[in-house]
Amino acid sequence: MKKIISALQNGHILVSDGAWGTFLQQKGLKPGECPESWNISRPNDVLDIAKSYIAAGANLVETNSFGGSRFKLEKYGFGDKVYEFNKAAAEISRMAAGSDHFVLGSVGPTGELLMMGEVTEGDLYEAFKEQSIALEAGGVDAIMIETMTDLDEARIAVKAAKENTNCEVFCTMTFQKIIGGEFRTMMGISPTEMAETIVEAGADLIGTNCGNGMEDMIEMVKEIRRVNATIPVLVHANAGMPCFVDGKTTYPETPEDMAARVDEIIAAGANIVGGCCGTTPEHIRKIRNAVMAS
Repeated sequence: MKKIISALQNGHILVSDGAWGTFLQQKGLKPGECPESWNISRPNDVLDIAKSYIAAGANLVETNSFGGSRFKLEKYGFGDKVYEFNKAAAEISRMAAGSDHFVLGSVGPTGELLMMGEVTEGDLYEAFKEQSIALEAGGVDAIMIETMTDLDEARIAVKAAKENTNCEVFCTMTFQKIIGGEFRTMMGISPTEMAETIVEAGADLIGTNCGNGMEDMIEMVKEIRRVNATIPVLVHANAGMPCFVDGKTTYPETPEDMAARVDEIIAAGANIVGGCCGTTPEHIRKIRNAVMAS
């Protein structure tokens, strides 16, 4: 049963969570440390992050599994821990979400380039299959394939999740504005190309995350809607574009700044609104209030 899609079809606008990486760093994650290992070594800290977003009003919370593919975990010496780390990630977020909120199993890029011959399509498929099965075993409602830039990798990830789990499958890509004002991924893919290919691959929902604040996300959603008027769309915006100040990366958009754009992003066609880099539970609280008022 497609529980999240059913909720959206009933006309609800859902609110997702915010950033995980910066939250983990605030709790002591060190440079070069594997975030997914905390699902085993420090599960209470991971649980606290998920609970914080649920308390802020998020309808959906992600899992601490963005880098949970075999390719990523091998770099930390945890290549044999894919199932353990991902299942635990899902169980932790499921505990925070309870039965009345949704859990999105986060799946990020592998970091391997098909076009450079670093990996085969079969290798990618198996890696995404392995991760998706573990997330489903831990209790996620949907596989959230996110921050993709390579259309082929995204397509393979969607296919692996669809063919090997009973979860809803979502996919977002990350775009930047180029000269001329168009949006493209690092691999040159437009929101239009993403929408056409990823929907054909079987995704239940598509969208965009990271790389941009809410203002630019509005334009990307509009482009997606010109291609497909019906597919549900998710937006996880940064709290603006990052700035490097006094040796630290900061994000300029306040919770109020992001919330002020909620009406526009919904009018453009977004069905789920949440945050990415730089966003906090307070950003999500303000977004939730704006959604409720819209």
